[in-house]
Parts: sequence; C-alpha cells; structure tokens
Amino acid sequence: MAVVAVSLFAALVARLWFLQVLTAGEHELAAERNQRRVVPLPAPRGRILDRNGEVLVANRASNVVTVDRAELNTLDDDERKSVFIRLGAIVDQPPSLLEAALDDTSLGPFAPVPVVEGVDEEVLIEVRERQSELPGVDALQLAVRDYPHASLAAHVLGYVGAINADELAAAGGPGEPGGYRRASRIGKDGIERAFEDDLRGVDGEVTLEVDAQGVPIRELSRREPVQGDDVVLSIDLEAQQVAEEALAQGMAQTQGRRDPETGEAVIDGGSTVVLDVREGTVTAMASWPTFFPADFVYEITPEQFAGLNDPAQGTPFVNRALLGQYAPGSTWKLVTALAGLETGLVTPDTVINDPGFFIIPDCVRRCRVQNAGAAPSGEVALSEAVTVSSDVYFYSLGARFWQQRERLGKTPMQDMAELLGFGTRTGVGLPVEAAGRLASPAVRAAQYEANPDAFLTGDWFIGDNVNVSIGQGDVAVTPIQLANAYATFATGGTRYQPNLALRIQNQDGTVIREVEPRVGAQVELPAGARDPIVEGLVGATQSADPKGTAYNAFAGFPHDVYPVAGKTGTAQTGGGREDDALFAAFAPANDPRYAISVVMERAGFGARWAAPVARSVLGSLSGLEEPEPVAPVAGGFA
Repeated sequence: MAVVAVSLFAALVARLWFLQVLTAGEHELAAERNQRRVVPLPAPRGRILDRNGEVLVANRASNVVTVDRAELNTLDDDERKSVFIRLGAIVDQPPSLLEAALDDTSLGPFAPVPVVEGVDEEVLIEVRERQSELPGVDALQLAVRDYPHASLAAHVLGYVGAINADELAAAGGPGEPGGYRRASRIGKDGIERAFEDDLRGVDGEVTLEVDAQGVPIRELSRREPVQGDDVVLSIDLEAQQVAEEALAQGMAQTQGRRDPETGEAVIDGGSTVVLDVREGTVTAMASWPTFFPADFVYEITPEQFAGLNDPAQGTPFVNRALLGQYAPGSTWKLVTALAGLETGLVTPDTVINDPGFFIIPDCVRRCRVQNAGAAPSGEVALSEAVTVSSDVYFYSLGARFWQQRERLGKTPMQDMAELLGFGTRTGVGLPVEAAGRLASPAVRAAQYEANPDAFLTGDWFIGDNVNVSIGQGDVAVTPIQLANAYATFATGGTRYQPNLALRIQNQDGTVIREVEPRVGAQVELPAGARDPIVEGLVGATQSADPKGTAYNAFAGFPHDVYPVAGKTGTAQTGGGREDDALFAAFAPANDPRYAISVVMERAGFGARWAAPVARSVLGSLSGLEEPEPVAPVAGGFA
C-alpha cells in the first residue's frame, strides 16, 4: 500500500511539474487568447481619378445592420427568435432571411456579421434607439465604392468583390505579405484589379477583452486603418463622356438584328479607343453596351451576372476595346501600303488601273473580286488609292506579293503588321487582353494539322493573299491594336505599350510614383512612306473629287486648323449578316496628338456609321466643335 501511495503521489507531482513548469508559458498564452479577441477594421480603398483630378471612383458611407453572433449565442431560443422578429419588422426583411445570414463563416466567429446593407438613415437611427430590445444588433457605417458618373468608363475601372479561395491563397492571409482575410474585398477587373496593391490600403484592428461566454467586456487597443493610395488615370473625363455618348448614339441606330435561328432580337456591340500618341497613354476607352460597377457594391445575383454575359443582351461585361477581335477591312490598307513600299513592290508614283474589279491570277474558282459597289477608280497611284479606298489597287499588291514570294518572302504584309503591333497584345495594363490573329501560310498549316476537318487543305493560295491585302480572310485585330498601329505610324515609328495610369499619389496629392511611358518597339518605317500615305489618309476625310470615303462624315469640319488623317473600313462578317463598320485615324495630321479607332458590329459601311462617331470625338478633342447627336451620313462604300 505504501508503494502504491508513493507511486501515485510521484505521478501527481510529475504531472503538476509538467503543467506548471515545462508548459506554463504555453498555457498562459492560451488563457490570454481565450480572453482577447481581435476584430479587423477594413481600410477604405484609394480613389481613382482622371488626368485632371476629377473623381471617377470614390468611397461613400453605407449604412449596415450587423449581428454579433457571440452575444446572440448567450440568449435562449425564444429570446433569439424575438430579436430577429423585431429586427425584421424594422428593416422590412423576413426574420428567417436575417438569421440565415449568420451562416456566413467568412468573417470569423467574433466579427459582426452584416445582415442588411444599404439601409436608410431612419433604419439606422431606429436600430440604435432600440438597442435594449435588440441584444447583439448594431448599426454601423462602412466605406463602400461610389461611382459618381454611374457607368462611365466601367470597363476601364472594373469592380470590387469578395475575395475567393484562389485569390486568398495567391494573395496571402493575415500575417502574410498580402494580409488578406476571408472577408476582404479585392479588385476583380480593370484598374481595381491592376492596381490592387496601391488601392487596397492597410486594414486596422481592435482588440477586445471578452468573458467566458465570448461577450466583449472592454476595448483593449485599437489600430486605425490606413486608406489606400489614389490612382490618377490618363483618361480624360470629358473625352470619355463624348466617346461613350457618340458610340452609344451610333450603335442605338444600328440595332434590330434578329437571330436567324431563334428569331429573337440580338444586341450588337462596339468600341472606341482614343490614344495620346505623344505620351503613349489612353485618353478614352469606350465599350458598348456597358454595365454599372455599382451593381457589385453589395452582392450581385446570379441572374444579374448571367445577364451581363448573355450574348442576346450584347454581353455588356465584355470590354470590346481589348477583347473584341474583328476583321479590319480597309483600315488594314495602311499595312499593305507600307509593305509595298518597304519591299519596293511599288513606289508612291506607281499607277495601277482600277476598272472596279480584279481577276485573281492562277485561280480556279471565285476568281473575280471587286470594289464595293464595283465602282471603278481608273488610274490610281498610292495616295489616291488610299483616299478612295481602291480595293483593286490593294488586291493587285496582294497577288504580286505572292507571285514574287521567292524574292520578297511569303509574308511581307504579315511582317509589317507585326511591326505595327498586330498579332500581339499591346500590354495596355488591364488584366485581360486578346492578341488578335495574323493569317499566314505557317498559321494555316498549323491550323490544318491541329484540326483537319475544319479546312479543305493546309495550303496557302494566292487568293488568300488577295484577301489579306484588304484586311479580310483570317485576320483579326482588336480596336486598341488598330488605334495603336495608326498611332505608331503617326509618330514616325514609336510603338508604345499604352498606359492607363499617370501616377500614384496620396489623398493630399503627394506623388508616390510616376508611371513612365513604355516604348514597346521603335519601328523603322519605309523611307519616303509617310508623306504619300498621309496625303491619302487626309484625302479620305477632305477630298470630294475624287471623293474621299469619309468626306461626307467630315463635311464642314475645320480641316484648315485640325486636319484629320483617317481610313474607313467595312469588314465582311459572313452568314448573310451586315458588315462591321470601322474607322481609324490620327489628328491633327501635320502634328499628331491623338489616334482613334471606332468599331461597330454589324452596322454596315464604316464611312456611313463609324466615321461620324470618330468625327464627334475628334471635334470635341480639338476644341473646335461641340459634340452633336451622331447620325449616319449618306454615301460611302468603304
């Protein structure tokens, strides 16, 4: 018995020594954690401003009703039910819906759970006045995103949403460099995502002492959140407004197409991009139809999100300026003209007869191609061919490129297109951008090898070259690529990676860092190419005899002060559908400042639809014309 007693006593002493000496610090920390709770304080995001300091995105106070789960758990079932019945009557919500909101575990067990957001001031006051009847319920004001110009520049700005598991894992959790929590909101698209690190700020926190039931007793410490930095964009608010309004007015008049299979109305889209060619920045970027970023301030419904991605509604969520890929039509003739001069295939004085049609040499079927409306242009040299948009002139170049491929190589047009930035992303700095597509013999062979059923053959024919010469066939460009190519030509060969931001700064305007211009390439244009091509482009907007393709759209424009060098484009879409309308230009032609592209899906002739949109924007940028409602012009078959 003595041995047993001694053994038990020794074991007890050893255990007490282990708990009180060896692991004393560990249990002390655990006890401290049991009485302390840390509640995060989200930081307001930085603002997004236009180049002149006009606010595009800010923050506003949102009235939010929250429920403290820890305090609610101290109540019995009847008391808990009564709380939700009273609260439901105040906020006009079913009690069951309010209670269901507490199932969200993303905020952690001690952070108050928002059960109703965006309530009126009267609701906020009533909740506070009836605090004794609503244990665990509070009414707060939180900072949420505010869009003073509604949908303006929505595709550029992007939106903010709740962080998902993948984003949280990539960004890092609390204590890690990213410092995100499961309840954090993060930039999902546009500038909000591209400049997330600058905009998000630094969250604060409050440390609370709690009792054994987890009910807060007092506040032990507080660290205030630090607002994120402001991002100043290159976007000009006034230019953006004009670009969006002109595009929307033009597109609204082209609607009415119906799906041939379902018979339902289909909404087509369009875009306008304006670049500052001197500094390599984006002045305006419009995509239509658009959406409202404010819809994402709280929780967007699955039905709303599906509508934003519905082709029958024009897929408003898609930024067509970066993701739309279109045949460039006659705007591509800049590429073909430069390739012809670079290879020596033609000179500015080379004259080609244009009877209105062209017979493709060495052709087996579908050998006759023609100008729009089969209109003859007669004897034309390079400048005039650009002005009147003579397809026959450029058909001839495309055919001769292929016939002389042993001397000139198989891809002189594609090589020039690559130099101007086609076929690769511009690097504009937004999260998602399409690369476009260049058609070539190598690409065709690779496509055939990957999917033989989609092509009759993997060979490239002279007719393919003829198609490419006027921007048809398998060529696809994005609107921002098109504007950047014309900007590259306008600058004499400096191809920028367009910037959307100018600088990052504090709320007081102190600059943190400048966003420097980025030169993507320095293109050596063919000697003597600029003057004849510029002459042809200027003639397209001014020359009435022979008639420039955009003459009617720019009739009465102050050309003597602000000459526009532009090119219309009409791209076939196939399937019996209307053509896409395009226009690309830079101005003023003698000292370029801006380059612009306009693309309107299924609208028809570029001269009739796209050029008037560009005229409205350029007239406003010049300061010489007030924007007027956009209307289609008569004439113009290109």
